[in-house]
Amino acid sequence: MRTYLVIMDESPEAEKAIHFAARRAAKTGGGVHIVAVTPPADFVQWGGVQEMMDEEARERAEEMVMGLAGALMQESGIRPTITVRSGEPIPIIRELLKEDATIAALVLAAAANGTPGPLVAHFTGAEAGKMPCPIMIVPGGISSEEMERLS
Repeated sequence: MRTYLVIMDESPEAEKAIHFAARRAAKTGGGVHIVAVTPPADFVQWGGVQEMMDEEARERAEEMVMGLAGALMQESGIRPTITVRSGEPIPIIRELLKEDATIAALVLAAAANGTPGPLVAHFTGAEAGKMPCPIMIVPGGISSEEMERLS
């Protein structure tokens, strides 16, 4: 099965990427793998406090992804695979690309205005030619109608 990997964060671009990936998956008989990355916590002297902070970040990420997953299922009929990991996004994405041979593309979205975010900048930079799959970049200013036509 062809799987589209999407990174979920709180940006409007992430929702564009997820909707594009869902439309693409629905049209090709594929799936969507949504990854929410919680930032690594700063060192806290007391381990119990650190654990509580990590758990709260994970719960926020899971709530965000589950809400979007429900909308995705309703809109496209696709039940996404959901992964929540803590750490730096770029190494986590690279690890997932190595782990899952079904990933057909990494789907990112660029901001409608301004410079691209760190993920788009990194994965389309000097290392782009070494990626194990294509990278799809959804323009942040694309309309739903244009997205439907292009996906």
